[in-house]
Amino acid sequence: MQQVGQLFVFEGPDGVGKTELSEQFTALLNEKGIRAQRLSFPGREDATLGKLVYDLHHDPQSHGVAHIKPLSMQLMHIAAHLDAIESIILPALRAGISIVLDRFWWSTKVYGLASGISSNALSQMIQIEIAAWEGFLPATIFLIRRKEPLRPESRRTWERWRDLYADLALDEKLAPVIIVDNDRSVQEAISLLVPAIDGSSQPQTQIETNSQMTLHLTAKKGIRIGSQGITIANALSPAVPTVAYDTYWRFAAERQDIFFRRLGGQAPPWTTDSIFSEFKFTNAYRASDRVSQFLIKEVIYEGDQSEEELFFRTILFKLFNKVETWRLLEATLGQISYRDFDYDTYDAVLSRAINGGTTIYSAAYIMPSGSKAFGTTRKHRSHLRLLQQMMEDELPLQVAGSKTMLDAFTLLRSYPMIGDFLAYQYVTDLNYSTLTDFSEMQFVVPGPGAKGGISKCFASLGGLSEADIIRVIADRQEAEFERLGINFKSLWGRPLQLIDCQNLFCEVDKYSRVFHPEITGASLRTRIKQKFRATSAPIDYWYPPKWGINAKIARQRTAGR
Repeated sequence: MQQVGQLFVFEGPDGVGKTELSEQFTALLNEKGIRAQRLSFPGREDATLGKLVYDLHHDPQSHGVAHIKPLSMQLMHIAAHLDAIESIILPALRAGISIVLDRFWWSTKVYGLASGISSNALSQMIQIEIAAWEGFLPATIFLIRRKEPLRPESRRTWERWRDLYADLALDEKLAPVIIVDNDRSVQEAISLLVPAIDGSSQPQTQIETNSQMTLHLTAKKGIRIGSQGITIANALSPAVPTVAYDTYWRFAAERQDIFFRRLGGQAPPWTTDSIFSEFKFTNAYRASDRVSQFLIKEVIYEGDQSEEELFFRTILFKLFNKVETWRLLEATLGQISYRDFDYDTYDAVLSRAINGGTTIYSAAYIMPSGSKAFGTTRKHRSHLRLLQQMMEDELPLQVAGSKTMLDAFTLLRSYPMIGDFLAYQYVTDLNYSTLTDFSEMQFVVPGPGAKGGISKCFASLGGLSEADIIRVIADRQEAEFERLGINFKSLWGRPLQLIDCQNLFCEVDKYSRVFHPEITGASLRTRIKQKFRATSAPIDYWYPPKWGINAKIARQRTAGR
């Protein structure tokens, strides 16, 4: 039985050097006796549909076409991909010829999103292409990147492409991804491709070291330098942590110390860490953040405690996740309740605010517009319709009757515009109330930021998933703090929960951009956007009563007087 060829994919934004690297990699395969052919998507080979699409894309006027809309353009690319897959690539692979492919469906996703096409439309188009591969998966996807493009590109657009590719690399589950930095010589970049030929490579980022850094790190206990970068002696086998793993625990402890210093009325500065002083980071415990505190005290536990009212208030608040938006609704409509809910009234209040220049959504995470799901013209209208549909479906009662956090998550996940990340956040917020009483150690869903942090803290996951890693470190927290000699001040006896450990990975991803610039991980972001600005308004911390810690806080306040 003839052995099939392997598929190697080169991806990345325009101007990173994919063409030269893929050509040299193809030549290297052939030199080693591996029959290989290089192709590009949509293709530039004469007499192919790919060549026609390429020409239409870059010079539509010469073909008598004045303009091509982004959705139509990407659909033509998909058609060219299907033609190449069916007529060239699959026959070659079945004949034992390896294919080196310059671009994949990743490019369709990246350039489509960057041009404004909805994620839903792109996903449906890409599913057709994935089906056409008939089960063939890339042996390796090389994500090529640079700090600066090799040719003139709009900086803002190019960085958007770069960030979207980084997100895809984090989300890839079926094929190994190797990130190749192409900022120096081509030969150095090629050296990072070679291990993929004999299967010795791992889907991880190479971490550069210089001699000064090597001397500094090897003096520390448990650090070793190998061909795959910097790693800590492997106490988490089969996962292989980097030096950023220790930073994770130190970050958690210092952030919690800052929390208690501020709570105790200490005057600033609350830390000697210049990164904490300059940039904004969330608390070690999610429930301690200002917005979560407002949700718990002013939204969840203020008002009717029936299932439908708890659900309605919680999800309404979280759709916008902004204290000012909630206060606007209260100031205009009075006490918020489902009993008095009227779609047109809520729409009118929010529309007036938007028309007046008010931002009604938090910048913490991006909410999908949902215009196609509900046929609305404004995002907030889709979200009001979504909440209305949930209430009409009696979702509050279904969530209240869920036996596990996963069951409740699955119910929320079934609704339009709610993906894994939002469903996990929402079920966590609902669980602050009396609607459910799940342990936060039951279930975790890593968000994009957490995946970025994990990729910096671990050189290899050793076959574990990101969710597995979060569970492992949550279980090991006491041992890790002890190993590092850290006196971690918990939340009045409550250890870090899965949701907290997940959030900490997201924050360490940001922190490491400054503290560990040599460790790029799977994220290409190099700056922390939000600066720290101290707020003068104190927070009277109060947590879900079922946690049993509010009495401890009250005793601490009394003792401090």
